[in-house]
Amino acid sequence: MTKADLVEQVAEAIGPGITKKDCAMVVDGFLNAIKKALATGDNIEIRGFGTFKVRRRKTRMARNPRTGDPVKVPSRAVPVFKPSKHLRNKVARAEAARPE
Repeated sequence: MTKADLVEQVAEAIGPGITKKDCAMVVDGFLNAIKKALATGDNIEIRGFGTFKVRRRKTRMARNPRTGDPVKVPSRAVPVFKPSKHLRNKVARAEAARPE
């Protein structure tokens, strides 16, 4: 699903009271708020959906695939998402109901 698909789905769910343009502004605002919070190190918990947070990856040694030489990969911050138990269960039920 693309962002445009998401905007369309949200607009349909709300009904005729909102235009797709307004809905796109809301979705963009929501995503920008998440980005801003993660950039400042805040966690975002959406109950029943999941938690967005930033984790630090440790410095590690890797190999250059071209030369095989060891390369030090510096530590860095990465965004992660942990789905809620409710979301995990909903996805599992939907997967089980799909025909093979």
